[in-house]
Formats: sequence, structure tokens, C-alpha cells
Amino acid sequence: MIKNSDSHRASVPSPWRRIFCSLFLVAAAVALVAAVASSRAVGQRVELPTQRAFHPAPVQKIAPWVMEHTANGQQAEFFVLLADQADLSPAANLPTKTEKGRFVHQTLLEKAQSTQGPILQWLRDRHIENQSFYIVNAILVKGDRQLAETLAARPDVARVTGNPHIHNDLPERGPIEESPLQPGAPATVEPGITYTHAPDVWALGFRGETVVIAGADTGIRWTHNALKPHYRGWDGVNANHNQNWHDSIHDSIGNPCGNDSPEPCDDFFHGSHTIGTAIGDDGGTNQIGMAPGAKWIGCRNMDQGDGTPARYIECMEFFLAPYPLNCTPNEGDPALAPDITTNSWGCPASEGCIVGDELQAAVEAQEAAGIQMVVAAGNSGSACSTVSDPPSFYAASYTVGALNTGTDTIAGFSSRGPVTRDGSNRTKPDITAPGTNTRSCDNTCDSCYTTASGTSMATPHIAGAMALLWSAIPSLQNQIQASRDALDNSAVFISSTQCGVAGPPNNVYGWGRINIATAVGAPPPTPTVAPSPVPSATPCGAGTPTPTPTATATATPTATATATATVTPSVTPTPTATATSTPSVTPTATPRATPRPRPTPHPRP
Repeated sequence: MIKNSDSHRASVPSPWRRIFCSLFLVAAAVALVAAVASSRAVGQRVELPTQRAFHPAPVQKIAPWVMEHTANGQQAEFFVLLADQADLSPAANLPTKTEKGRFVHQTLLEKAQSTQGPILQWLRDRHIENQSFYIVNAILVKGDRQLAETLAARPDVARVTGNPHIHNDLPERGPIEESPLQPGAPATVEPGITYTHAPDVWALGFRGETVVIAGADTGIRWTHNALKPHYRGWDGVNANHNQNWHDSIHDSIGNPCGNDSPEPCDDFFHGSHTIGTAIGDDGGTNQIGMAPGAKWIGCRNMDQGDGTPARYIECMEFFLAPYPLNCTPNEGDPALAPDITTNSWGCPASEGCIVGDELQAAVEAQEAAGIQMVVAAGNSGSACSTVSDPPSFYAASYTVGALNTGTDTIAGFSSRGPVTRDGSNRTKPDITAPGTNTRSCDNTCDSCYTTASGTSMATPHIAGAMALLWSAIPSLQNQIQASRDALDNSAVFISSTQCGVAGPPNNVYGWGRINIATAVGAPPPTPTVAPSPVPSATPCGAGTPTPTPTATATATPTATATATATVTPSVTPTPTATATSTPSVTPTATPRATPRPRPTPHPRP
């Protein structure tokens, strides 16, 4: 056919041939445009930048990771992020954690329920695996390229992004020692705890009472002698894991804790170690924690160090409104949310953890609800701009660097700023704490301890310090920015020009080394706190564990208040003896107008 066409054109006089060729080219151009439109209709990539800007193809909403992992017929897990996201800014105008938590939970849940329905029904009709998240208004699905393109083509979908399996290089444990419970024996306070001046706050009568700290990690050995007395699910006789524990590991193979563990379990040691530094105390010779009067709850978000964005977000959603075993997130209760979460995990971009802002949105939702998320800076130092893995570089994360314990020198492994990952040039870390040779709980037995080094070990020092601050000054409780300023302002400033200006703050030490005694100041005598029982949850589903007595109680039960009391913040943080309730306030849509204050540092010896 091509040959015949060429022969015909040769017999046409030259002027007519030129006209004929021009008409042919016009026809070809029209055909090309039609072909481009057709290719867009099936979601294929077309290299026409100007037209793509006005008529984006579905493939442009799909993250490169998803494209790579659905090539050649492969299936992968990915998030379908909806375009309609909730506005949480009115929460800033609410005075108490109870009100903040209720508003954030209700707003997020209602947004997800009103927007996800059509997609969920479509997925159910086709028997496609999925998991709904309300904290970021996203749906996790498993499927191929065609499914990704079909969902991306929907106008109610903002983007499709991946759920990679990543590995955290967690600190290695040192030698394991066994230190049996010896009630009444002289307490031995760990050097890092002493260096932060926590014992000076204890001497004033404040040990973290009324505060709940949550650990998101490799799990927790809840029966450990230094942890069991402080578990919110333990009343001295009975264990109730409802709304105090969640396991986001559903698909592990050969894990010692299995999948969906119905009680707290630690598959590595790291989670028991970190929560021990925050609250641990066996009532005898092992005083390993900053705030031994606080309570703890937990969520396992790593399979022996391996995580995914979905696992991380699932734990953050549980903390926002804890729900009973075998129940759904929709049945959560924000009144039982922890006050502080300690997070020594990351999501390395080097392993594919480029997930848009889903993780950031979940962190910011916790902050809006009055929950302080304390986060490890990471162990990628000593180069600058190594605070680079979510969630360490987010503004809403209170990011912790590690000191060589007992000194004001930075640990060589501690990651540093400025933050270049998101182009913000943000100063990180925010603050530093002891992080080398830290002795705390091990997961091999109830009286086992070990040592470890890392920003993972520094982070719970700050979580515990925040608990002491809120115990001593109730008016600051759950006032996130004011509390961060109080700790920053009282830190021992350590100058460094290694990664920028000397500060404060700077990109090596942040505002400096935590000094919780200075932050607390000289409060009045210990307030009287009326103990309240741990709420019991209505079991969901058949086979839900019910509170049952355990055979061996490892410590004398102590009556401590749960974090259900709310307080009215005052302009000047003045300790008060009695918590007072505040009437419900109708939120307004006015976001916080002023930027984060930068406190004046006070160098101290």
C-alpha cells in the first residue's frame, strides 16, 4: 500500500502534489491528536507537558513506587488518598485534651464515612482487599496496575501512593543481665535519668502521675517487673488489654509474637527497652525510667524492626481513639487517648518510603488532639542534613538527638539538620538527651535488663520529661506548643556551628540538653489526686479476652490516676492542686495565627 501511494504521487504535477501533501499532513496531525486523546482515556503516559497540565492522565496521580511494583503484572499494596480531607484547625481553639480529642476524632471519622463509601462499595463488589483509615482519609488496597489506574482516574481520588516494606536498623542490645525483684531494696537510678535531673523533680513529689505514655515500637513485654505495675491495663489483680494494647502486625511469618497478639508482646526487645526508659521502675533496685508515676499503653508497629506506612498509621489511629480488641477503629474512644507517644522508628526514603504526606497528616492529627509525639532523630550522623526520614523531620514531631550519656557532647551516630528532605531548611533536632549505654528492660524475661545506644534511647527520656512537666504543672498538660517551649527554654544550651549557625537552636543539639528540674521550677507541695479506675471496654466479637486474674502479681498495686481528668490552661503555667473541668467550647474555623514562639535559652552549668 505504501508503494502504490508513492507511485501515484509521482504522476501528479508539482503544484498539485504540494497541495495534496499539505492536506495529507493536516489529516495526519488530526489523527495524531485523536490518538493522543485515546491513549489518555486508557491512562497511558503521553509526553505532551502543556496538555498534561490541563488534562492530567490518571497515571500522573500514581506514585513511581506503585508504577514500579505493579509492572509486568505484579500486585502491590498502595494507598488511595481521597481528595477531600478534614480541616482540623478549629481544634487549636479548644482548651482541653478531652475537647480537642473529641473534635479531631469526630471530624476525621465523619469525613471518612461521608467520602469513602462509594470506593469501598466498589472494592467490595469486586472482592478486592482493602483497609480503611480515617486518620488520613485513605484506603489501603492490594492490586495490579489496572486497579491503580482505575482508582486514580476517579475525581474523588487525590493520588495513589505506595506501602513499601522497610527495615529499621534498630540498635543492638548489649549483654543481658538478670536482676530479680527486690522490693524495699535501695533504688539504683540510671546515669541518664540522673543527668536529666529527673530525681530532683521526684523529690518535689512529681513522678508523672495522671499522665499516660504510649509506646509505638516492636511491642512491649508487659509482665516485666519494671513495667507491669505501670501498665494501664493492670489493676494489681486483673489484666484488661482492651483499649490499652493494639497489634498492627497482621502478616508476619515466624514472628515470636505471631500476628494480632491479644496481649502486649515484644518480638525484639526494643519496645520494652524504650518504654522502660520512659516509665520503668520495679519498686526495688531498678529505677530505669524518667516518670515512674505515669502509666503506659502500647502498639506494635514493627515486625522485628520491619515496618510499613500502614502499620505506622494504624498505631497512630489507635492512639488517637483506642478501641477494644476485635473491634474496629470506628469504635474508639478519644477520652482514652494517651498524652504522649514515644516513637523510635523511621520510614527511610532509601527503601522506598516516599508516601506523600500521609504519615505527616497522621502526626499532625495527634498534635491537633493534644497528643505530643516525641520522635527519634535517627542514627545517620555525623553528617549534616541526615534528619531525613519520616517522621523525624516534621514540624509537629518533637525530635530528639542523642548525647553521650553523662556529657554535653553529641553522639557520633546522632542525625543532624538542617532538614532538606522537604525543602524547609527546618532546624532539627529540637532537643537532646542521654542516648548511649542506656540500661533498661529486655524482653527475654521479667527480670532481664540490657544496654543499648541510639537516638531510640534518648527519645523516651524526653517523653518521660514531658510527663514530669505535666504532672508538676497541670495547666500545661496537653498544651503542646507551650510545653515544648517550656522544655526548650530550660534546656542547657550547647553551641555548635557544625551544621549551620551556633544557635540557639542549632542543627546538632537543637535547644540543648534537657533539664527537667529547671523546666518545672519550684512548684508547691504535691497535689492530691483522686485515683480513678481503668475504664472497662465492651468486648467486640466472639472470643474477646475479658479481664482475668494473673497468677503472679509482681508488685504491690499502686493507685494512680488515669489520664481522664482535664484541666484549664492558664496564661502563666502555675501548678494547681486540683484539676477543674471546662465546659465544652464550640470550635471556630480560625486557625492559630501566630508562628511558633522561640524561647530565650538559659545556659546553665
